[in-house]
Amino acid sequence: MLTALLGAISSLSVQSATLLVANKSAASLNLISLPSLNIVATLPTGEGPHEVEVSPDGGRALVTNYGTGSKPGNTLTLVDIAGQRVTATIALPDNARPHGLAWLDNDRAVVTAEGVRSLLMVDVRAGAVSSRIAIDQDVAHMVATSDDGRRAFIASIGSGTMTAVDLVQGRKLADLESGQGAEGIALARGGREVWVTNRGDDSVTIFDAATLKRLGTTSAAGFPIRAEADEVRERVYISAPAADALLVMDVSERREIARLSFEDIGPDPERATLLGGALPDSSIPVGVQLSGDGKQIFVAHTNAHVVSVYSADTLQREAVVPVGLEPDGMAWSPISID
Repeated sequence: MLTALLGAISSLSVQSATLLVANKSAASLNLISLPSLNIVATLPTGEGPHEVEVSPDGGRALVTNYGTGSKPGNTLTLVDIAGQRVTATIALPDNARPHGLAWLDNDRAVVTAEGVRSLLMVDVRAGAVSSRIAIDQDVAHMVATSDDGRRAFIASIGSGTMTAVDLVQGRKLADLESGQGAEGIALARGGREVWVTNRGDDSVTIFDAATLKRLGTTSAAGFPIRAEADEVRERVYISAPAADALLVMDVSERREIARLSFEDIGPDPERATLLGGALPDSSIPVGVQLSGDGKQIFVAHTNAHVVSVYSADTLQREAVVPVGLEPDGMAWSPISID
């Protein structure tokens, strides 16, 4: 059935750009040309690349090398997108287990370090950690930052919290109860709201980004683990692997308005995955990425080793693209690599 779904979307009016896909069990990064959906390059990373983010100017990408269960990772991989090459490996503290990350500008980034319960400030130009902010929460996983780079928000799975950090003063502001298994995080409404997915509670908690007041909680059934905001359509897209679906949430109404099912994609029975034993019948959608032109939604299916492509306007599927083993984090760059 999957073969029938494979295809390209070159006939569609979308911007020439690059989709980056981190394959956590292949220790690799795919550079995929858009709109052709051709894999132009596959670059080596460290073990267990979980997340990837592109610099504000679109020219470089950072990859977090989380490591494996028995061997914690402690590096970032720096990539020149136009040059299609790895340019540096940035060392982090021992046992760091870097996971979520965000660029603050073209020379600085922040990364969560689960193993040392911290948020690390990285000087990308120097290739080194410049400062470390103690988070002291269990499994500080994903991070989102304000547009002005002054504040960071971190979701911690083990503690079930959302932590707010003042990046200018380099200190933690507050740990706020979110829900069991708080994991995904996104800023919505022009950065005024923080949406946190609570996978253990099948819920999303919304906070005011300025006052840190808890604004409400809404249902998000299916083990919600990632969130991606669509400012134009006032939506948040949430991956739900237990439901094998993508939830489309209305920001104003704070409720689910659509659910995209991936049951016809299904798992790849020939290749075992890290999460396949827990959800053997699911394609396990994890990573969610909106294109920079706002026209397409990309979903990484870690148990099927593919990325599905949807129109953000119609919510109709346009393609399914085979990638590396266990795709997870994704990022979009305006750089064309054709």
